[in-house]
Amino acid sequence: MAPQNIGFLHLVPFTRDNPAQGFDEAIELFTLGEKLGLNSGWLRTRHMQYGVPSPVVLFGALSQVTSRIELGNAVIPVGFENPFRLAEDLATADVLSGGRLQPGLSVHPPQYDETLNDTVHGKGWQQQDFSYERIQQLRSLLAGESLRDLPEYQGFGGQIDSDRVEPYSEGLADRLWCGAGSLKSAAWAGSENLGLLVSNISKAEEGKEIFDQAQRNQIDRYRESLPEHISGRVAVARVVVPTDNATASQVEKYVQYAQARNPRTKKHLPSGTIIAKDIIGSSEEIVETIVNDAAFQAADDYIFELPFEFGIEDWTQMLHEFAENIGPALGWTATL
Repeated sequence: MAPQNIGFLHLVPFTRDNPAQGFDEAIELFTLGEKLGLNSGWLRTRHMQYGVPSPVVLFGALSQVTSRIELGNAVIPVGFENPFRLAEDLATADVLSGGRLQPGLSVHPPQYDETLNDTVHGKGWQQQDFSYERIQQLRSLLAGESLRDLPEYQGFGGQIDSDRVEPYSEGLADRLWCGAGSLKSAAWAGSENLGLLVSNISKAEEGKEIFDQAQRNQIDRYRESLPEHISGRVAVARVVVPTDNATASQVEKYVQYAQARNPRTKKHLPSGTIIAKDIIGSSEEIVETIVNDAAFQAADDYIFELPFEFGIEDWTQMLHEFAENIGPALGWTATL
C-alpha cells in the first residue's frame, strides 16, 4: 500500500554556544521540505539537551516561512506541561499556520532525580497526575470547553473576557496524536480517536517478536480500538539514511553511524524494549526494506527521521532523496 503522506522528523540539534544556528537550519529544512512537496515536517521535544525544547515556539516562526506543509510534534511529553498554557501556545501557533499543526503527545511520570524533579515540576510533584488524563484535559481545552461563567459587563474597557482558552483554533482538538510504544498505549489512542505515532523504539509483548511485527501488533490493536466507522491515522517513524547522491565522505560517515548503533537492536532489553535497525542504503534498498516491513504496510504516513548527529548538508541530501526517489518508488506523489 502506498503511503498517503511522507514527512521528516528533525531534532534541531544545536551547540551550547550557538543555538541560533540550529534553529536557522530547521527553518531552512522545513522550507526545503515544502518546496520538495513533502507533506509534513515534525519536531521532537528535547529537555535539558542540545535539541529544541520548545517546538511550538519554533512552529510560530515556521508558520511564517511555509504555507502548506503540516507541522507536527513527535512528541511533546505533557508531563512537563501545564495543559492550560500548552493549549494557549498550540492554538496560537495553529492560528498563525492556518490550521496546519499536528500535535503529538506522550505521558510518563517524571524521570529525573528527586532534586531536579522539584525544580522541573515543582515541589509536591509526587501527588500530581501524570496519566493520560492530561491529554484528555488538553483536548477539552483545545475544543473550546467553557471554564467559567463570564462576569457581567461593567461598561468600560471593552468586553475582553472569555470563558474558554483563547485563541480558539477550529479543528485543532481533532488533530492530536498519541506517541505509543505498547499495546496498552496503542489501544488507548484508538479508544480516544487520536492519531497513532510509532517510532524506532517499541516494546515486545508477545514473545520474542521482531521489531516490525511487534509494531504491527500495536497498529492492529489501535485499529481494533477505534470507534466504529473511524479509520484513524497511523504514522510510522524510522531513521532512514539514503546513500544515493551522497559524497564518498558522507557515505563513509553514514555507514559508520549505522554500524555504531546497530548492536543495540539485536537484543531485547529487560523491560521488553526493542529498537529498530536504522534503514541505510541506496534508495532501491530502502524501498525494498520498507515494502517488506509489516508496520509500514499498515501505516498512512511515513516519517523519515533525520539523524541527530549529522549536519545541514547531509539532511538536505536526504530530503531530496525522500521526495525525489524513495517516495515516488513507493507510489507516493509529491504535493507541489
